[in-house]
Amino acid sequence: MENVPWRWEEDGYTVTRSTAWSGPGCHEGCGVLLYTKDGKLMKVEGDHEHPFNQGRLCPRCLALPDTIYHPDRLKYPIKRVGERGEGKWERISWDEAYDTIEKRYKEISEKYGPWSIVGLRGTGRDLMWQQGRLLYAIGTPNEVGTLSGNSCWAPRAASYHATTGAFMVADCSQYFADRYDNPNWKVPECIVIWGTNPVISNPDWFLGSWIVECMKRGSKLIVIDSRLTWLAARADIWLQVRPGTNGALALGLLDVIIREELYDKEFVEKWTFGFDKLSERVAEHPVKKMAEITWIPEEKLAAAARMYAKSKPSAIQVGVSVDMEKTGVYTVHCIAALASITGNMEVPGGNVIALPPYGVKQPGVGGWGYHDLPEGTRKHTIGHNIYPFLATGLPTASPDVLLEQMHTEDPYPIRGAWIQGTNTLPCMATDPKQWYEGFKKMDFVAAVDLYITPTIMAFADIVLPAATYPEKNSVRACLYNLSSTNKAIDNVGECKSDLQINLELGKRFNRKFWPWDAEEDVLDELLKPAGMTFKELQQRGPTYPGIEYKRYEKGMLRPDGQSGFNTPTGKVELFSTFLHHLGHSPLPYFEEPTRGPVTTPELYKEYPLILITGVRTIFFHSEHRQIRHLREIHPEPVVEIHPDTAKELGVNDGDWVWIENHKDRIRQKAKLTPIVHPKMISADYGWWFPEKPGPEPSLFGFWDVNSSRLIDMGLVGETGFGADIKCTLCKIYKVKEGEM
Repeated sequence: MENVPWRWEEDGYTVTRSTAWSGPGCHEGCGVLLYTKDGKLMKVEGDHEHPFNQGRLCPRCLALPDTIYHPDRLKYPIKRVGERGEGKWERISWDEAYDTIEKRYKEISEKYGPWSIVGLRGTGRDLMWQQGRLLYAIGTPNEVGTLSGNSCWAPRAASYHATTGAFMVADCSQYFADRYDNPNWKVPECIVIWGTNPVISNPDWFLGSWIVECMKRGSKLIVIDSRLTWLAARADIWLQVRPGTNGALALGLLDVIIREELYDKEFVEKWTFGFDKLSERVAEHPVKKMAEITWIPEEKLAAAARMYAKSKPSAIQVGVSVDMEKTGVYTVHCIAALASITGNMEVPGGNVIALPPYGVKQPGVGGWGYHDLPEGTRKHTIGHNIYPFLATGLPTASPDVLLEQMHTEDPYPIRGAWIQGTNTLPCMATDPKQWYEGFKKMDFVAAVDLYITPTIMAFADIVLPAATYPEKNSVRACLYNLSSTNKAIDNVGECKSDLQINLELGKRFNRKFWPWDAEEDVLDELLKPAGMTFKELQQRGPTYPGIEYKRYEKGMLRPDGQSGFNTPTGKVELFSTFLHHLGHSPLPYFEEPTRGPVTTPELYKEYPLILITGVRTIFFHSEHRQIRHLREIHPEPVVEIHPDTAKELGVNDGDWVWIENHKDRIRQKAKLTPIVHPKMISADYGWWFPEKPGPEPSLFGFWDVNSSRLIDMGLVGETGFGADIKCTLCKIYKVKEGEM
């Protein structure tokens, strides 16, 4: 859709074509039409001309005007004037806010070292690379989330880096502007949806509508999910896996395919490394045994393996559930092996290596500028001495080591924090009580957000008001296209874009990292590999590079231009020399969850249900709880319980129940549904109540209902990526009268 107008007048409105990118909402990048009058946003519609979403929009975009003009929106910088948690704030100027942040961070740096300041980030948006670059200007390498094991996207990215050389995605025609009509693309005969519900979550730049369009064109589905999702209900095969055992399932699939010789012998011989060693490892995990571990009938598991291997082409799309296991890296290792040995790698309608469009990188975790830090500074990255894998590919700090260090101060104390794009306490912070205590020790905390959240209320000393995406310009370089976010409205109050905030602060600390004078200069810098400026991209509209297949044969996957994959051997590494070099297992393996029916049978007797949490709903993580239209759809946190289980426990639909385990207990509202297994429950996450009192001890009521209180930190795998999050044990019982 190049060279389409990006702004025009229509029926009394000014219409701006843009891309949904950054807060509030999601990081998906859907095409939107912003209808404005007198500098205000009146309504949002999907852009039917945008190949990415083809006019489809979720309710979050439709409710965007309510988000922007909500009376509780932060409009000016504020500072804390009472004790932390009291909720006493005072409006200040931007100059005072910047002066205070600069002064306090420099004081901490001089006394303890700049690495004693950490940057807390949330999910992927355009602010991620900006935030990292600000931290590097301050002098700290410690950009990190608080989710144990960095268990969202990072384990997959790290594992693909170690096996295929780059991220891998299912090919649903998203690389082409003409989409399903492109003559070079093929409809997948079979699509495996693994640990994700894309029609709800649309994760990692991948829309669920693409799967539906492929289904319309004949694709069969294998869905691997512990819950009966919309896609699972329509699948040819649904594998209801026991939470925490995706690795065993993957090894079982490989066992059938290798033992029955359903693999592509030519591709295996030419383009894989270590097939014999992988075969030996897989033989130790026969499908019969893996079926018992996963609670899936053996014949069903074997049938799925045969359907996937015999369909040409087949594709696998993987989600966050796989990350949230301590051996998640090795589950993804198996998934890369499945796509490779069956000949479904880099073919139309199979799995393809995801490279930046036109070479334009949208740096994320450990991104733009990390390697420009002095080596002595990088050595202070938290956890790299324990988990060397964290230092490679996407260099990130370890949240598990950070939490421990906040309490022990070994090898150095943590005294400052920059919180941007995350509501840490109710969302990413597993074991939030420990994080709460650690943050309370800090000398100074600054935060950027749209609203005062529980995290800001509890910890922040200075709060800066962020702009929403209709209030700013930005570049969206996802895996498939290049597009612009275009400013459409006047900023509310004195709100500033994340980029403007990071640029203005970054220049105060180190011009080496922020040599630009204006936001557009930074965007032009990002676009240099594409040979265009931001204004030119804006005029062109969303731009699709397309894709060539079998790029490994053409020298298009390696920076040296040689044929092969971007790995040390130039092949898909079924035996990972990269992991072997780091001292980790070079071959995939399965390990039972730290707590579960097998590992802790006595605990299982006391807590006989497996708790799934993190299921996506109408909200984006912990956002949008203020928005009336969205809360009407999902007003309270719910826990899904199988009717048979509920009957046995005397729980009725709509009852408030306690969810308790070895750590803590919370309460949520029971929703009786057969979509969960009788031995599992699924609890909402990310909940807080903006309508409840903000000051402590309430913190908007998040302590009472948040599932993260039931999840341990530190149950990570050997690589530091991945942790046991969706497979803890619990029990449920009714809340008694007077306990609410």
